[in-house]
Amino acid sequence: MTAAAAKGPASYFPSIEKKYGRPIAEWKDLIRSAPLTRHMELVNWLKSEHGLGHGHANALVADTLAER
Repeated sequence: MTAAAAKGPASYFPSIEKKYGRPIAEWKDLIRSAPLTRHMELVNWLKSEHGLGHGHANALVADTLAER
């Protein structure tokens, strides 16, 4: 599957890596290690502490929490 064929939250991953300069694996590790557990708490934390936009933060959190 290519990045262009990615669906759902993963479709945001190439632009997240390009805009913020960190690999997706690093963002997911950060989310997993956060003391927060609820979706919107994590989204708001990424926005306030790491400067992500809402859509990018939401995509990262949704994909990471879906792994559980």
